[in-house]
Amino acid sequence: MSFLLLLLPQPSTATRLSPFTISTSTISLKPLSTLSPPRSIPNSTLSISTSPPPTPTNAPPPKKVLLPIGFGTEEMEAVILIHVLRRAGAHVTVASVEPQLQVEAASGTKLVADASISECSDQIFDLIALPGGMPGSARLRDCDALRIITCKQAEENRLFGAINAAPAVTLLPWGLLKRKKITCHPAFFHKLPTFWAVKSNIQVSNGLTTSRGPGTAYMFALTLVEQLFGESIAREVAEFLLMRTDDDNVSKKEFNEIDWSVGHHPPSVLIPIAHGSEEIEVVTLIDILRRAKANVVVASVEKTLGVMASQGTKIVADKLISDIQESAHDLIILPGGTAGAERLSKSRILKKLLKEQNSAGRIYGAVCSSPAILHKQGLLKDKKATAHPSALNKLKDGAVNDAVVVIDGKVITSEGLATVTDFALAIVSKLFGNGRARSVAEGLVFEYPRK
Repeated sequence: MSFLLLLLPQPSTATRLSPFTISTSTISLKPLSTLSPPRSIPNSTLSISTSPPPTPTNAPPPKKVLLPIGFGTEEMEAVILIHVLRRAGAHVTVASVEPQLQVEAASGTKLVADASISECSDQIFDLIALPGGMPGSARLRDCDALRIITCKQAEENRLFGAINAAPAVTLLPWGLLKRKKITCHPAFFHKLPTFWAVKSNIQVSNGLTTSRGPGTAYMFALTLVEQLFGESIAREVAEFLLMRTDDDNVSKKEFNEIDWSVGHHPPSVLIPIAHGSEEIEVVTLIDILRRAKANVVVASVEKTLGVMASQGTKIVADKLISDIQESAHDLIILPGGTAGAERLSKSRILKKLLKEQNSAGRIYGAVCSSPAILHKQGLLKDKKATAHPSALNKLKDGAVNDAVVVIDGKVITSEGLATVTDFALAIVSKLFGNGRARSVAEGLVFEYPRK
């Protein structure tokens, strides 16, 4: 695992029916590839299949992973685990420990599980990975079905892991930390057995892997990938995610620096999403900006509130884009994902909102493949910007290839994927000041840049 050591970084019950239903056509998740959403959605519903493509008869069966979620689960941790493990080729079942599949996470993101935890009790998993968050970790702890499944996993010497509050709040009461070195979020570290507690970002001990928080979630996920699939696959996924090492010259560059003051009210941020949007970008933006006390509105450009992101994560938006077409926002941020960006670019309402944003001199930005949308609409004229390496050439003369985040006046762009944490914290710093950004980063257990 030597390469991993180089890598840096309240809830309400949703009562309405899930916007996701099963129909005759399906989308299959393809590891290490981009999801292509359906051209049409029969009866305004999204067809879902979370099974990977059929494997050849002589190929080993896919690795099966159980990822439970509950009200108050930390959404960044859950979604990073889902995304990274599926991209590596694992068959990940997201299971709700609540009576319903739709769950509101710690910062208000609405996620939809694949199954109820009761449907998983007779299955054998290669890995059980517990996201943290509060009260999410307590909800997992109080679920008898999950406790039985996880205790059996440990007894039979199969892999299991937990992050953030989950090692102390969930696994400790279940008696699963005995004679194992463990770590967890600094706020819960005092609950761990003193002799076995380790202040490290990642700790692997006798089949149990633990980690500290959202800021270490990529490292946590990649450590699990390495244990399931080997170092080469973990390296491949890390490179795809644009993970950085201590030797990388990670930088934020700012041109034409101006103040982003929006008055005394909490900044209003619009995040439009579509089928195929990159879930780790969507959820990281929502989580970090809401932690900073911005008023974040997630709007679907589809006909339904529910969208299926690039690696099959099911996210429910707050509103349809048509419901907010007359609204003004201090900031509009476009998440990436090749298929998602294409669908965002076709939204006439979003085009109108972006044009008005530019005309009014308000702030806007994009990550990953979506800066190309801004360029196509003429919104990057005479601006410096960056994008995912595969889309950087579309930005023409304004492209910046040696920074993970680029700010030019009131326009902000980023490479995307794993760099979206830096991107979101850069937005927090511009809107609220460096002190607020550093405070949020500390809560994430994310190493905030000194400069």
